[in-house]
Amino acid sequence: MNKSDFLIDPSYLNIPEEDQHLLVVDDDKSILDLLGQFLERKGFDFKVAHNGKVALELLENYPFTIVITDLIMPQIDGLELLKIIKESWPNIDVIVMTGYTKNFTYTDVIRAGASDFVQKPFSLDEIEAKLQRLIKERQLRHTLRMLSVKDGLTDLYNRRYFNQKIKEEAIRAIRQKYPLYLLMIDMDRFKGINDEFGHPEGDKILLTLANTLKNSTRNHVDILFRFGGDEFAVLIPYAELDQAVAISERIRNNFFKGQNRNVTLSLGLAKLNQNEKNSDDAIRKLIKMADDALYSAKRAGGNQLVIAENTN
Repeated sequence: MNKSDFLIDPSYLNIPEEDQHLLVVDDDKSILDLLGQFLERKGFDFKVAHNGKVALELLENYPFTIVITDLIMPQIDGLELLKIIKESWPNIDVIVMTGYTKNFTYTDVIRAGASDFVQKPFSLDEIEAKLQRLIKERQLRHTLRMLSVKDGLTDLYNRRYFNQKIKEEAIRAIRQKYPLYLLMIDMDRFKGINDEFGHPEGDKILLTLANTLKNSTRNHVDILFRFGGDEFAVLIPYAELDQAVAISERIRNNFFKGQNRNVTLSLGLAKLNQNEKNSDDAIRKLIKMADDALYSAKRAGGNQLVIAENTN
């Protein structure tokens, strides 16, 4: 059995599989070596940590989906680590391992938030079976989640997911101290296309912009949204101002070249203020600055990018 055997096929829904990233935590080097060799052989992306403190440092900086952890460890034990994971990263599944079944029961760890329980000594066949079940469940949840957060026409994320994602990205950017930009986009004279040529032609223009966004941004880095109508947005993390401007102008130019109705774009770009003490306030101000910049571009005649004041 290889990595692909762990996954259900969502291709009939045109939804990509969820990438799996595993973290193994144990103070026993022989266990880390054994599971590391197993996961490497199965083709998984994974990291190891020899205690809970190191695990938390890795969790802060890497998008893990599944954690396999021992219970009895120095500094931070498995139950405390499980509690922190469930509070800070509730979408991560945790498999707990222990050789001390008198102190901990299956019910104890499941009630604490674990997805499964493994008693030491274990067989790799048991680990494989539990991972197979867990990843199939994750893929089903991923598929259902994607169906609820995607725009039906363009396959970009919708406004509902924007409200969730911008909060996640802002908190992460403030904590890890990297820049985050918001680009707001609106089509110029789009209503005239629908009025003159009908909504099917308007849908073609919307799909052209969606494809332009996908082809003009950084894959797996920038995050693309359709708010509704002809309003779109892009979250641009890990970029300096000149890079964010280059992405914005590439979108504007590529879209104009990609369709023959002479529809243009107005764009507003703003940067998250990481000095705000309250992340919700920082997000509200970011959206307002990008939105104000967008409408400045429209009032100036459209077909241009306006950068919000105090954006650098």
